[in-house]
Amino acid sequence: MSRDRYDVVIVGGGSAGCALANRLSADASTSVLVLEAGRSDLRIDPFIHMPAALPFPIGNRLYDWKYETDPEPHMGGRRIFHARGKVLGGSSSINGMIFQRGNPLDYERWAADPGMADWDYLHCLPYFKRMETCLAGADDWRGGDGPLKLERGPATNPLFGAFFEAAQQAGYPLSDDVNGYRQEGFARFDRNVYRGRRLSAARAYLHPVLDRKNLEVETLAFVTAVRFEGKRAAGVDYRRAGVRRSVAAGEVILCGGAINTPQLLQLSGVGDQALLREQGVDLVHHLPGVGENLQDHLEVYIQYASKQPVSIAPGLRWRSRPNIAYQWLVHRRGLGATNHFEGGGFARSNDEVDYPNLMFHFLPVAIRYDGSAPTQGHGYQVHIGPMYADTRGWVRIRSRDPKVHPSMQFNYLSTDNDKKEWVEAVHVARDILNQPAFAPYNDGELSPGPSVSTDEEILAWVAKDAETALHPSCTAKMGIDELSVVDPATMKVHGTESLRVVDASVFPYVTNGNIYAPVMMVAEKAADLIAGNTPLPAADVPYYRHRDGTPLHPPGDSRNREEHA
Repeated sequence: MSRDRYDVVIVGGGSAGCALANRLSADASTSVLVLEAGRSDLRIDPFIHMPAALPFPIGNRLYDWKYETDPEPHMGGRRIFHARGKVLGGSSSINGMIFQRGNPLDYERWAADPGMADWDYLHCLPYFKRMETCLAGADDWRGGDGPLKLERGPATNPLFGAFFEAAQQAGYPLSDDVNGYRQEGFARFDRNVYRGRRLSAARAYLHPVLDRKNLEVETLAFVTAVRFEGKRAAGVDYRRAGVRRSVAAGEVILCGGAINTPQLLQLSGVGDQALLREQGVDLVHHLPGVGENLQDHLEVYIQYASKQPVSIAPGLRWRSRPNIAYQWLVHRRGLGATNHFEGGGFARSNDEVDYPNLMFHFLPVAIRYDGSAPTQGHGYQVHIGPMYADTRGWVRIRSRDPKVHPSMQFNYLSTDNDKKEWVEAVHVARDILNQPAFAPYNDGELSPGPSVSTDEEILAWVAKDAETALHPSCTAKMGIDELSVVDPATMKVHGTESLRVVDASVFPYVTNGNIYAPVMMVAEKAADLIAGNTPLPAADVPYYRHRDGTPLHPPGDSRNREEHA
């Protein structure tokens, strides 16, 4: 650190922090310091940059904070493991690299809350477009010159072809682009992979601008508290190499994510006064919504054995790995150059919902995140789970020691609607996987298996077997009601000065899909709000609405006439 004071101190060099560092330091008169508690994302590290190596960092203390929930009361008291990135780039350096914006109606839901009108889809779309280069082609819905270069998964394995055909046989449409005009349907997925390498937020946004004289980045810098002068955030305290340090700031922006951000707020005296009093933390400002409203996506793997040797299972064998590594290191191709989540889709499980409430990720292999497989042979699977459950949880400090992970509970499966949608999700997935298109491959269900068939058995299996999809969010939500934490017009923490939050914790509701893309959009939009730039004008484009009878394809597309002929 070369200065005692910065105009902006960003706490967290993860997804949002990298984007903010780029945009705010574009003004040469603004000094920016990024403090990241993890280490650097070294370019030579294959566990970060090889897409297929994604199982290795998860659960590894060198890359992962390894959070864990309290016993979940509706899942038999299980503690659910939560991986979060402990490296520059944050979780974008260890995630599955799937790029999904969510449904346009997610943002209509955001905008329906008081004070949130400017967070509707048409106001957010220009920021989605600004951040991306869609290599499949830019159009009214997709960007063409942003930092995030997005490849479309090739999905050439014959099992993907069977999956897309089976989805249609089950009555679900294909989509041209789940991030474009119509999310609903099945398609090849966009991913944060470029030329065979993971393109994290750090690689897309931060590394290209590290030569700016007004931008500094410190890794292994563990922030322990925001320092206040009255209600004004005056700087932060942190530890680096065992040494306690402090830095003054004109603005402090928390970008630690939905777990660390509320923890740091509470440790710094901003949160529910009863909780802070219980933990012996001096109160700066009573803000009861800090750490509340926690949301996530839960998922299961429905796995089938394959009659034909067409899956990628041989690539899992140890004797295959040297050649895979060689192909990736030398040519940036082969099984090492893909995240394997190359296709999937979004569907409605019932006619009561206005837009898809189920997400599918298809894999041409039967395997879990930890690398374990249910069979030595060939197989395939879908990851499936409800997308906007009404379950709510919390993140609450259990100690004044910043190194002690907070108490965290999601209350998965705690509502009747969540249970209903889980049963529907499993039925829909099985219906697709047992269509005629899979007949040449279907050699029987491996998990959960034929013994799990009734609604009660399905829920018991989900409670026993489900894992998080790693989308924690909403613990410092934007809004103006009594449980809101962040002002949606400024990103400032209510009741404080010079303190803002920009990360997944500010979502009022979790979006329908993986959350990396929405986090980056929030960061892009927040950068303009913080810098005082004129916001990008709202888009003027149509998008698919099931209830309105909107055509399946964009207006003017000839397929609309063919389908209604």
